[in-house]
Amino acid sequence: MKKIVPVQSKKELAAFIDFPHDLYKNDPNYVPELFIAQKDLLTTHPFHKHSALQTFLAYDGDKIVGRIAAIYNNNHNNFNQVKDGFFGFFDCENNQETANLLFDTAAKWVKEKGADKIVGPVNPSTNETCGLLIKGFDRPPVVMMTYNPEYYITLLENAGFKKQTDLLAWYWDGPNYNDKSLKMLDMLQERLKRNSNITIRKINLKNFKQEADALRDVYNKAWDKNLGFFPMTNEEFDYTAKDLKMILDPDFALVAEQDGKIVGFGVAIPDINQILKTIKKGRLLPTGIFKLLLNKKKITGIRIMLLGVIDGYRKLGIEASLYGSIIKEYRRKGLKYAEASWTLENNDMVNRAIEAIGGDQYKTYRIYEKPL
Repeated sequence: MKKIVPVQSKKELAAFIDFPHDLYKNDPNYVPELFIAQKDLLTTHPFHKHSALQTFLAYDGDKIVGRIAAIYNNNHNNFNQVKDGFFGFFDCENNQETANLLFDTAAKWVKEKGADKIVGPVNPSTNETCGLLIKGFDRPPVVMMTYNPEYYITLLENAGFKKQTDLLAWYWDGPNYNDKSLKMLDMLQERLKRNSNITIRKINLKNFKQEADALRDVYNKAWDKNLGFFPMTNEEFDYTAKDLKMILDPDFALVAEQDGKIVGFGVAIPDINQILKTIKKGRLLPTGIFKLLLNKKKITGIRIMLLGVIDGYRKLGIEASLYGSIIKEYRRKGLKYAEASWTLENNDMVNRAIEAIGGDQYKTYRIYEKPL
């Protein structure tokens, strides 16, 4: 007899976080999430100060066979003037009955909050990991990107979910990129300086708090037209910035500045999934922390995670200059691969720019929706 149980105790929360380890134990592309990071995200993250989240476990007898989180994001709904509910942290055995029980439970929970449709997966929002992998199952995910078995597509679509939008990931393998932007970089930066007094510089990690304050303002302005976007609160941005600082390579953290004002930035982070893949059940203790610290310099890939320019400064060449600067460092360090992710499928300007540099659109993630 299958049943759904709301997560209430610490023991149930640990079981919720650990369930994917058993589900994916025979999948060579699976990368475990860090337990402590998932626990914080589900309990103490600043997201919980403005929104609501409830996790559920599916049982078949005494065995856990699925999990899901039901999410009501007040800031998203207020900013976009909608009544969306969300689901996230979805993992499930290949069984439609189990999946339907999980989706129905999440749908009922968000509907009681006032939602008129349910959207996902988001974990717990588009400011964190999101999207269901629908293309590119042959390689593991890079840092802070989702992964799932191909049968999840069938589970969602048989439960009545339809495509809302697709998110794209792009790949460069070794030196296989178009270095036109690199060859033009000096000329482009000279023109930006001469015509607009815009310069490209590295983020100052010694003055990180002040830098983060300025970057938060740019982030909230640069992404305000993206699907599902809602501005991060100060606490949310600081929380994310603090996490990123721990793995940041300053050579890949760049800002575009005009007269002391930051008008755009680009950030690529080391693909620490190369290390996380070897940390059993995402536990940093007793040995995981040493793997993370000792192997950080051996990482051979990056994820271009953020690149945005505020309105009024676009199409000046800032985006190309930021990309070119990242590629220059990528080549100088002799890295083996880079991923740019994610971009919206209809963001033609950015997608064309990535294609021009030789990016291969190798993975696709889908956001689904279903009316209630």
